[in-house]
Amino acid sequence: MSKKSLFTIRIALIVALGGFLMGFDASVISGVNKFIQIDFNLTDLELGFSVSSLTIIAALSMMVSGPLSDKFGRRIMLKICAIVFTISAVGSALAPNFLLFLIFRMLGGFGVGASLILAPMYIAEISPPGQRGKLVSFNQLNIVLGITVAFFSNYYILSLGNSNAEWVQSLGIGENNWRWMLGVEAIPAVFYFFGLLSVPRSPRWLVMKNHLDEAKTVLQRFYDADRAEKDMIAIRTSLESDKNKEKVSIMEIFKPAMRLVITIGLVVGVLQQITGINSVFFYAPMIFEQSGIGTDASFIQAILVGVTNLVFTVLAMLLIDKLGRKPLLIFGVTGIGVFMCLLAYGFNTATYSLSPEKVNQISNTEIREKVAVLEGQSFKNDVVYKNEIKTLLGNEKAKQYESELITAAISMNPNLILIGILGFVACFAISLGPVMWVLFSELFPLRIRGVAISFVGFVNSAVSAGVQFLFPWELSTIGSAMTFLIYGLFAFASLIFIIKVIPETKGKSLEELEAQLVK
Repeated sequence: MSKKSLFTIRIALIVALGGFLMGFDASVISGVNKFIQIDFNLTDLELGFSVSSLTIIAALSMMVSGPLSDKFGRRIMLKICAIVFTISAVGSALAPNFLLFLIFRMLGGFGVGASLILAPMYIAEISPPGQRGKLVSFNQLNIVLGITVAFFSNYYILSLGNSNAEWVQSLGIGENNWRWMLGVEAIPAVFYFFGLLSVPRSPRWLVMKNHLDEAKTVLQRFYDADRAEKDMIAIRTSLESDKNKEKVSIMEIFKPAMRLVITIGLVVGVLQQITGINSVFFYAPMIFEQSGIGTDASFIQAILVGVTNLVFTVLAMLLIDKLGRKPLLIFGVTGIGVFMCLLAYGFNTATYSLSPEKVNQISNTEIREKVAVLEGQSFKNDVVYKNEIKTLLGNEKAKQYESELITAAISMNPNLILIGILGFVACFAISLGPVMWVLFSELFPLRIRGVAISFVGFVNSAVSAGVQFLFPWELSTIGSAMTFLIYGLFAFASLIFIIKVIPETKGKSLEELEAQLVK
């Protein structure tokens, strides 16, 4: 491999660290939820908003980050992202109250949305055509890796908190574990900032701003002189062509000719989130705690979620051009429906009963005495049992001791829950996760592609925020079984649409697809 190819790969890897930070920042909250709900005495809807607010701001950030990068440059905006991630991590870790915590988490949303757009944009602009797909995929892999590392990091910090080591005690990791979970993100964010100092400005942006000499110098760092000269000409020709094009109004995507492609885009965009993927990523330990395995074990199982997501995302990248988009969607969405129904069945079979032996094992004497009145009673589902606990202890104490009290009372097979969650994540990662973005890049005609992807991407983010916001409330109000059953029914309903309406796009040119789908 030539030095120029190695340089290109190194730069792409540095820039793709923005994807890692985005994945880490979005998923680290999964280990924090339980603790901030207790420390800040949050309602279920307040907890849901603290999680979903980042996605809401990220969606807004995606709408403005592109134009801002056109004005100030990709590299400078990525540096700002690194600074924003650092401030958000430290600020949310040190927040003395819920309002400040919320503000700093929402600040992180700007970094998440901008990096999601700008990192792949920059990589695409410096990559040779033959390597573009592979190099841009570094960003997606880093997002998944960031999610996985966040689960590992949360568990490691939780484990450290139980240590008697003097340095652990002096740093207050035990009593401030959730603050450390959030704060460690500042470390890769600082590395990202300094890594970006070695990244050149985008050659396409430099040509756009008429810095032609610098653009040519940058291109020569990636390619040989002849290739750099040809790319300079191609970039200038493309930019001149763009100047002569009329700006596309968002109303273009709602014209009758676009009805089929925009319907497919919206259905797939909504489906990707309405089946509950971010409920799992952002609340994984909370879900596992509902099966009665306890806090430590729930964090361990959350790690398995991250690893499963990583493995099957890589598998999808290997299969998507061999098997096609539609077979992966049919297989994955069918699996999502089956595993969500398995989760619903598992939680539906659970019963809750406190025996005298289990009551005596409760750690807190006051709590033990209050719940002793429930000895011998049997509760048919989690909602009834948790409501009884709230009546006895009050909301704050009930949340604080919920995991321990569920573990003491529940009778079910927790392996069903682990199998259901891992199976769901595997099916998502091999289908809806990567396939949605591939379909978006193929379905929409070139003229409206940018505005159409922005629109359906915004709808996707809005649905994601809604799912995250409602999930804690759903667990408390309708219960785990009904929540997962609803997700499964959405999957099965959409399966009919996938089979009957969505075309196979593998092996077809964009022009062929436009002729087929745009009437």
